[in-house]
Amino acid sequence: MERLLFVGRRSKAGVVILGIGALMVIIHSAVFKVLMAQEVTDHSWASAVYWTITTMSTLGYGDITFTSDLGRLFSLWVLLSGVVYMLVLLPFFVIQYVVTPWLDRRRAARTPRKVPPTLRDHVLLVGSDAVNQAFAARAERSQVAAVVVLEDIALAGELHDQGRQVIVGPLDSAMTYRNAGASRARLVVSTLSDTANTNVAFTVRQAAARVPIAVTASKPVSVDVLDLAGADHVLELGAVLGREMASRVLGSTGRFHAIGSFGSTLIAEAAARGTSLVGLTLGEAIPLLRSRVRILAIMRKGRLRAMTPDLRITDGTVLVLAGQAADLAQYDEQFQSEEVSEEPVVILGGGRVGRSASRALSDEGIPNTIVEVMPGRVENSYSVLEGTASYAVVEGDAADQRVLRRAGLENASAVLVTPRDDDLNVYLTLFCRRLRPELQVVSRATYERNVATLYRAGADSVLSYATTGATDLWNHAGLSHRVLVAEGNELFLVPRPASLVRRSVRDDAVRRRTGCHIVAVLDEDGTVGYDTESIPSAPGQLLLLGDRHAERRFRQVYLGRRRLRR
Repeated sequence: MERLLFVGRRSKAGVVILGIGALMVIIHSAVFKVLMAQEVTDHSWASAVYWTITTMSTLGYGDITFTSDLGRLFSLWVLLSGVVYMLVLLPFFVIQYVVTPWLDRRRAARTPRKVPPTLRDHVLLVGSDAVNQAFAARAERSQVAAVVVLEDIALAGELHDQGRQVIVGPLDSAMTYRNAGASRARLVVSTLSDTANTNVAFTVRQAAARVPIAVTASKPVSVDVLDLAGADHVLELGAVLGREMASRVLGSTGRFHAIGSFGSTLIAEAAARGTSLVGLTLGEAIPLLRSRVRILAIMRKGRLRAMTPDLRITDGTVLVLAGQAADLAQYDEQFQSEEVSEEPVVILGGGRVGRSASRALSDEGIPNTIVEVMPGRVENSYSVLEGTASYAVVEGDAADQRVLRRAGLENASAVLVTPRDDDLNVYLTLFCRRLRPELQVVSRATYERNVATLYRAGADSVLSYATTGATDLWNHAGLSHRVLVAEGNELFLVPRPASLVRRSVRDDAVRRRTGCHIVAVLDEDGTVGYDTESIPSAPGQLLLLGDRHAERRFRQVYLGRRRLRR
């Protein structure tokens, strides 16, 4: 209906523009005959129209001219009005109502409406927001088929030109998802609004009764509705991001914080600050470990450090650990400081992300304070959990030093920057870093393009909406499990390349060549080989740590066009 109205309005505007041109020619021709009659020169209507068009188009052959001043002034008026019409209105008409529709028809004709019947085990991405774009980019690196389903023909054409697999069709039509091969897909992902996701899930379920469906939800009350609509996995992205940010708070007692897992092996972060490891080199620290915990990587300010034996562990060092739950508990017994209580955490922003982070910290027994500029926002949406650490609320502008002082920033161990506005987050990150240079700052990014800016502003760790959501959905698709360590750095699995057999796990040449750190070897059953120092020839996988550019280079150098093991 909207398209018909648009076409109708476009046709009406085109008729108006052409009518204006015809009216100008008729009026100018009539005035031409009157003025020529005053000069005692008679011309036919054909000559009048001929003179008008040649003058308006600035051709002006000069075979018919006025001799009076009034006639020449009229000639100037016809010339100027013709310039406006010929150079402005007429080109606008041609471009808007001839060229653009033609290009749209060409784009629509070459944008696919159906995937090949041989395509299977692909992922359908409904919509093209930041989360889906991050997922599609990751699929491209891993050579996993991902098809984007869109209604917007222009956007679909742009993505098609960029090399993405796209199909066009109404999102509320079951035929669209049949054409997209939903019954053969591995997963359908929809990241639209809660209401649109409900319709998509319900419609996809008509086209493919058994395909897994994963959707995002911005409100907790939408989860039950989306379940009823047929969604198998509902991702509350705000809540997940809040918990992820809370898990990056290293605390002040040296204890570990789990951030993910590979099978029964937990991946955790632990701050060296406050432990006996500070001041030691990596070569001196590893023999001191009483448990079978493995140090996978060392980070400072969100950046990986080369795992050399002479690497010095400082107060700002973060250890990335792997081990069974019992092994990590033994690590805590060895290094956690029991005499020191957890220092509080300040959370800037009381939205869904901030409240979720506060809840997660309270569950861990870490006191926290939420700073929120909107009065009553936190109290009305979040209540204190009984039996957990309490939280406080300070109302005011987080960019006001007096408000931050009331929130206890001077005694805090960390600050979480959770607003949705990336510009504000850069400002608050820089502001907190200047007030407390030693403070741990964990910041949120809505768009991946602002991650590097937040790190330059002083953030120790940055998590983005896009990467967090894409990682959760990627793991749910059952492709290759990933653990997000920090924005831009992920733990991921690849098949063992034959060219690396018998090479050292700590081989620095791989890092120099690709940027990837080989952190562990996994057996066929997914067990992390703690005592393996060289890469065996038996089947299995490597656990790598790196960013997307390093992953792409590793796959190009060592795996070629080999597909991701599933």
